Amino acid sequence: MSKKRIGIILIVLLLVILSVHVFAKKTDYSEYSNRTVEFGLKLRTDHKAPGYEKPGGVKLSRYNTYVYDKYAAKKHKKVIYLTFDCGYENGYTRSILKTLKKHKVKAIFFVTERYVKKNPSIVKQMKKDGHLVGNHTSNHPRLTECSVKKMKKEIRQCARTMKKKTGYKMDKFMRPPEGVYSVRVMKVMKDMGYATMLWSLAYYDYEPKDEQGADYVVEKFEKHHFCGMMPLIHIVSRSNRDALPRVITYLKKEGYRFGQVSDFVVRPKKQ
Repeated sequence: MSKKRIGIILIVLLLVILSVHVFAKKTDYSEYSNRTVEFGLKLRTDHKAPGYEKPGGVKLSRYNTYVYDKYAAKKHKKVIYLTFDCGYENGYTRSILKTLKKHKVKAIFFVTERYVKKNPSIVKQMKKDGHLVGNHTSNHPRLTECSVKKMKKEIRQCARTMKKKTGYKMDKFMRPPEGVYSVRVMKVMKDMGYATMLWSLAYYDYEPKDEQGADYVVEKFEKHHFCGMMPLIHIVSRSNRDALPRVITYLKKEGYRFGQVSDFVVRPKKQ
């Protein structure tokens, strides 16, 4: 086959690929329910997974959304996944990182754009220590109140700033601010290549002016731990900082290991 003929074939193939891309049907996100779900849990004390509301009864895994590691829960695999939300810095994160390093525990930190801008060195340290850094949006909005365009901008802007300020790419995990989400939010995140990460333990730890103390935090883990748990921990809490060494030591004595969410999450393909 002549070089000229090969060239013509390649051009034709390129034109076909471009036409498919241009004329491909765009997703109509209005077809997906935007009914707001404010995520909440029905915690248990028998060390089994909690109950929670599903938006419209849909299967969350269909949209790459996770509350805990269901396989670990079903098979009684003693693993826990520590997750931290980082809206702003309150002086405790470096200490938290030191504790994690000392105990050889990896975690994921969900950061806002503001956090990255003001604390690039801390975010760099998270990555250097082998932790995941996920997306907590740019401005921490209630995503169900955002247009699809704005929603995507919130995620992309946070990821761009992460790369610009730290040199590291953002890991493709997203936590919706305030736990507010919908089927539409999950669909948009999946199409952007993100897994939506909720949680399976939460407690009052987000108001620094009303600290509950380390004993309060430790008690929550003692009462509610279960196989595959994914707790939400706010880094602005002194109580969390003080309790973390005790929490890790206690859970290890109970036979748990600490995993990374990337161990069980199915990575969605960007569409």
